[in-house]
Amino acid sequence: MQIKDSIAFVTGANRGLGLALVHELLASGTRKVYAGMRTPVDLGLPGVVTVKLDVTKPDEIAAAAAQCGDTTLLINNAGIATFKGYLEEDSIAVARDLFETNYFGMIQVSQAFAPVLAANGGGAVVNVLSVVSWIGSTQLAPYAATKAAAWSFTNSLRLHLSEQNTQVLGLHVGFMDTDLVRDIAAPKADPRLVAQRTLDGLEAGQEEVLADDVTHMVKLGLAAEPAVYLEPLMR
Repeated sequence: MQIKDSIAFVTGANRGLGLALVHELLASGTRKVYAGMRTPVDLGLPGVVTVKLDVTKPDEIAAAAAQCGDTTLLINNAGIATFKGYLEEDSIAVARDLFETNYFGMIQVSQAFAPVLAANGGGAVVNVLSVVSWIGSTQLAPYAATKAAAWSFTNSLRLHLSEQNTQVLGLHVGFMDTDLVRDIAAPKADPRLVAQRTLDGLEAGQEEVLADDVTHMVKLGLAAEPAVYLEPLMR
């Protein structure tokens, strides 16, 4: 897909990778960027239209798809994380909350925008995944499960949307230098660099982008003996 002159919709666009994607889309010649946010704020960027969107609310999703009918690129970036394991008392409630945003939210937004993309020639969908789609973590266990489910959804969505000529790209990345993981002592990727690599992959027609070294290493280790997923990314 060509980024120049595209019209993009980015969920979770107010900070972190979402905001980095907005900046990189504009720098790459995107004609307009719809910035989806639960609490809309003016980003002060020419060419950006703020749209109220909580991906767990079907009425807001439907309104966003109706308002943004010229969209040619959907980026499902909105997501939340909670540092929890499965043996804690509230782990089930936490998991349900995470799945509503990271998995069901991604599905609902994709369902709403699929006909929009079809009407505009096909376009593309980018789903923001994670290295923990493939590997466990005692501190991010329910979150990892949502990303594994989102990876599976992405691979199925690609098959569904191929008939309407819509490119589907899955972005896998480890920790990024954002507020979410600022207290974690681990190598972190620059969100702007991740955004650049994502858009480069999109323009190259790729179906998957591995945005940092740790993600490349883990992907290579999936078929190793012992497999890399038998060891946690972080305890």
